[in-house]
Amino acid sequence: MTLTLANFFGLLGGLLVLAYVANRLSRRTRVPDVVVLLASGIILGPVLHWINADHFPQVIRGVGTLALILILFAAGLELDLRAWRQFISGTVLAILSYALTMIGVELFCTHVLAMPRMAALLVSAAMACMSGSIVLPILDQLDLRRDLKTTLVIEASFGDGLGALVVGVLIGLASGVTTKTSGGEIFGGVVALFVFRFLLGFVIAVVAGFLWARLLPHISSKQFWQVLTFAAVLIVYSGTHAVGGSDLFAVMVFGATLASLLDPKSFLQDFGFEILTTSQSTQIHSFHSELAFLVRSFFFVLLGAMIQFKGLQEQLLPSLGILCVFLIARYIAVTGSRVAWRNASSRERELACVLIPRGLITAVLALEVIVAMPKELEFLPALTFALILFTNFLVLIASIRAKALAVKAEEGIPVAALPQR
Repeated sequence: MTLTLANFFGLLGGLLVLAYVANRLSRRTRVPDVVVLLASGIILGPVLHWINADHFPQVIRGVGTLALILILFAAGLELDLRAWRQFISGTVLAILSYALTMIGVELFCTHVLAMPRMAALLVSAAMACMSGSIVLPILDQLDLRRDLKTTLVIEASFGDGLGALVVGVLIGLASGVTTKTSGGEIFGGVVALFVFRFLLGFVIAVVAGFLWARLLPHISSKQFWQVLTFAAVLIVYSGTHAVGGSDLFAVMVFGATLASLLDPKSFLQDFGFEILTTSQSTQIHSFHSELAFLVRSFFFVLLGAMIQFKGLQEQLLPSLGILCVFLIARYIAVTGSRVAWRNASSRERELACVLIPRGLITAVLALEVIVAMPKELEFLPALTFALILFTNFLVLIASIRAKALAVKAEEGIPVAALPQR
């Protein structure tokens, strides 16, 4: 089929309908919609050759980054910083899980796949973080006790920003690393740059969030005010990137700052500040969530279209090895962070160990690190695709196993009250 402009619009419309249907069916079938979108991309690309993703790699990176910006901002809006116990437990779990997974994957790539040190670090940093764009909708569908769900939501929201921060630091160091650079020098540089980018992004996001929270109540009654908030998100991302801070992490903190300051119980009311109504706050979240749905659907189809079956076959065994590293590191992280969990049962810890999907954040970060070292990492798209499929299959298993937790919650076997919907 010749992909004319009319055919392209028809194809785009059909893909959006498919994405919507897959998203709705995922609530019943427990199959993540990302799997359906990736399969559609494979059919349209390698099978039917209607889409040649090799013609627009920069478009794929741009679409993926935009979707990630929207998802991280929406995740920030959902963070409840007042739930400090769950915030601490979720943060501890996110950092421990990411660090152990990154170390494990780096060792696997260095000693098993015989990759150079810097290339192995870039791959491990991109592969170590879970995808909040998949975990958050899945958690919304599961009937879990409030403390457990809040902890996993905070971990998923924090994980994307953490992965983006570490990858950004490593890419910044990659240009100055030689074969004679020691591991200690790399580690010292990573820590120093990590702290700098983290603090700079955090400060910019909090200041921008405070200023926008002050302005937003005055424009929320005007037409297109949500578009202005979207513009503010993009400006925060671009401005933070320009001054050397962690841009994606700043977007999430910007959303969390707005959610905290505009909440009806916000301390700003004591200083005479106006706040948004509940419906207006809901509109912000809905607007950006729908934009994210549109962009991420298009991205995953394009990602599936760029996969080559030959490369996928070559990366089958390495991807299975890395998957085993994921599970081992996750088990150690969940077990090691039990002190921060409250009354977690063995079934709940099992759910946390298996719920480790890779998705949008993994694909976007993989494309970023490929640009940094294109020759050494030309195999990475196929490896990323395989890990996305395998880990999302684990999500299906986790969703089925979680039904037992929902039954216990309904019967009142000792769990806390379910979250209100």
